[in-house]
Amino acid sequence: MCVIRVLLAEDVQMVREALAALLELEDDIRVVAEVGSGEDVLEAAEETRPDLVIVDVNMPGLDGLTAAERLRDQLPDSRILVLTVLDAPNVLRRAQDVRVDGYLVKNAPVEHLVKAVRRIMAGERVISPELALAAWEGQASPLTAREADVLRLAAAGAETAEIAEHLHLSPGTVRNYMTTIVAKLDARNRLDAIRIARDAGWLLNS
Repeated sequence: MCVIRVLLAEDVQMVREALAALLELEDDIRVVAEVGSGEDVLEAAEETRPDLVIVDVNMPGLDGLTAAERLRDQLPDSRILVLTVLDAPNVLRRAQDVRVDGYLVKNAPVEHLVKAVRRIMAGERVISPELALAAWEGQASPLTAREADVLRLAAAGAETAEIAEHLHLSPGTVRNYMTTIVAKLDARNRLDAIRIARDAGWLLNS
């Protein structure tokens, strides 16, 4: 019997340990590494050379899709299955651009995850139907690339002066961008704009 070697990347420890335990119940699946951040994915993958990497989209630091993109270059033979609670269409489009092998909602029954692992290793691509429907019906981000950069830094906790220095802009220009962003997203304020954009998946690194 061929055993599928899996690397599991999920920042919530309880969820990560539960998923690992459930996968280990299968005779043909072995979890060879568990990590809690996007930065750790690449190092762990290099050390363990997994057949499949299961990675959560939203993780601290390096997001799951950026980690997947770098992993695709670093270990092209490893398959990638992305887990998400998001149904944002642009997140799915980015996953497609990265050429991940599967895209599954995290609240799916565990048997769906197990089947997805086996189907991917059999050469298939797997996507949750509800995610495909969201991509069909959803809207793209209304933010320009620069506006997304500003809001992404704000979401990470940067103040106006820090954003200005990082993007080589004046503080006044950053404030103007933020005013435009709040208006575009029909948000109440900066924090509401961050929430709206994050929920829609518009703050993932491009």
